[in-house]
Amino acid sequence: MRKNLLLLALGLTCITAGLHAQSNAAYWQQEVDYKMQIDMNVKNFQYDGKQSLTYTNHSPDTLNRVFYHMYFNAFQPGSEMDARLQGIKDPDRRMTSEGKSRIASLSPEEIGFLRVESLKQDGAAVAYSEEETILVVDLAKPLMPGASTQLDMVFKGQVPVQIRRSGRNSAEGVALSMSQWYPKLAEYDAQGWHPNPYIAREFHGVWGDFDVKITIDSDYTIGGTGYLQNPNEIGHGYEAKGTKVKRKKKKQTWHFKAPMVHDFMWGADPNYVHDVYEMPNGPTLHFFYKDDPELKENWTYLQPKTAAAMEFFSKNIGQYPYDQYSVVQGGDGGMEYAMSTLITGKRSFNSLVGVMVHELAHSWFQHVLATNESKYEWMDEGFTSFISSLCMNEIMEQNRENPFTGSYGSYLRLATSGVEHPQTTHADRYELNGAYGASAYSKGSVFLAQLAYVIGQENLMESIKRYFHDFKFKHPVPNDFKRSAEKVSGMQLDWYLTDWTQTTNTIDYGIESLDAREGGSTLNLKRIGLMPMPLDVVVVKKDGTAELFYIPLRMMRGEKENPYPQMKRTLAADWAWAYPTYSLELPFAPEEIEQIVIDPSNLMADVDRDNNVYQGQ
Repeated sequence: MRKNLLLLALGLTCITAGLHAQSNAAYWQQEVDYKMQIDMNVKNFQYDGKQSLTYTNHSPDTLNRVFYHMYFNAFQPGSEMDARLQGIKDPDRRMTSEGKSRIASLSPEEIGFLRVESLKQDGAAVAYSEEETILVVDLAKPLMPGASTQLDMVFKGQVPVQIRRSGRNSAEGVALSMSQWYPKLAEYDAQGWHPNPYIAREFHGVWGDFDVKITIDSDYTIGGTGYLQNPNEIGHGYEAKGTKVKRKKKKQTWHFKAPMVHDFMWGADPNYVHDVYEMPNGPTLHFFYKDDPELKENWTYLQPKTAAAMEFFSKNIGQYPYDQYSVVQGGDGGMEYAMSTLITGKRSFNSLVGVMVHELAHSWFQHVLATNESKYEWMDEGFTSFISSLCMNEIMEQNRENPFTGSYGSYLRLATSGVEHPQTTHADRYELNGAYGASAYSKGSVFLAQLAYVIGQENLMESIKRYFHDFKFKHPVPNDFKRSAEKVSGMQLDWYLTDWTQTTNTIDYGIESLDAREGGSTLNLKRIGLMPMPLDVVVVKKDGTAELFYIPLRMMRGEKENPYPQMKRTLAADWAWAYPTYSLELPFAPEEIEQIVIDPSNLMADVDRDNNVYQGQ
């Protein structure tokens, strides 16, 4: 019986109702357009760079300072990243060797660095100071509201031995994983500047256009962000069919442009295979992986699965807005970037598809809906985990009754562990990496899966589309998604956002007793946890029939549709949160009842389900 009810609850269909844009009249965001040129030396992994950026101040504030991220400076002994790695109880195993920080043992030739050699604002020299991974710049003249300024920088970089995400000579032999490689202007928004030091994870960037020229040895193939502007000159699988490419020079310059993105990544290797997969009604897909017979089969089969995932996400969130997406072997696991991802390639096929699906989903939940990952990491990782679970269930034909079982299990372990932090915790401030992961990925995923229980599955999927429509190419905050869901569902959801993300309150409802009364029985329920929820209560009679009793939460000021349309539903009186108990009048005598279940869908993250079931005599 419970299995069938669960299947009914998970009617995971795509909703195509019309969307209506909400007003963003008071909203503003900054803009930065980059022009960069670098010359890479693949012998010592150093590069010389020139950067000219145009920064437009759309804020109502006058800016006297700006900040840059200098990410590669984290990969030096004694850095904040190194100190955190040595001090945390559960360090990232990718960054340690025999329990010790890999950063701590880097030699001067192995470290990463970004060093400014000159910096000017509209031709005038500016004062600046390097504070490890943050460059503090005092502008030569204030940047007024609505005005633009040009910042010209000459810099030098060294690619670190691959430690985390970026670097040279990865464990799989990829020469260059070039993420977080350039001086990147920090974001300024309604909450002020965000010059967060690079300690562990998560990013926030300014929207703009990138024009990037990379000069490198001519035997290297590059894949990543942006559209290649000189394919017939470069070759390497980019050139038009029938074009003959002559590469006589030792080096050549790759020219990329990327419109309206907030980051730029590239991977390079002399032994990349470059495959191109054309989707009939979608973007062109590019795949870059090492020329290794052990990889060929999986990476070939990966290509139609990537196309299937692209179609799934465009259908269920919103249309992918670029004409290209690249899957690049590199990095140390999987990490999303604009129009591309870096993933490790030596995996089982299921694992390879899984990491691709997750990182591709980030193209929506981070690279189009660009939340501040440091402050709202659960919106990025959690929403991605939710939609990835649905996608994997479909394209890999997993046929799971509840695709989110893993997320629920991980969250419930966290909620009862004693080490949970509120989801408002900054991504770098978690006591344990494990607590961060469970909170951002699992609890973030449950936020959406459980919201389907609250407002209905159809309303949830329509809310996701509404959210994308209203906030694409912006920097949405949690309240923005909540308001999208309220507009779609017609319900009040501030209580849900507050309790789930700003506290560690848990959900725990239980059945206390079933008492006989004249003409039926009284079911006595109790709220044990602090977090409120509406309740679906299913009564299964001994004759095999079942009825649903729905108890709305008063502060929702609304009710969801019947999730089991073939089952009779009785709408009971609201349950106001302050009352810890509730009596539900049932028209059945106790001896007629086989079983009573609170939330047979298991979509409500009740921390103790043992008290959710009454078994008849």
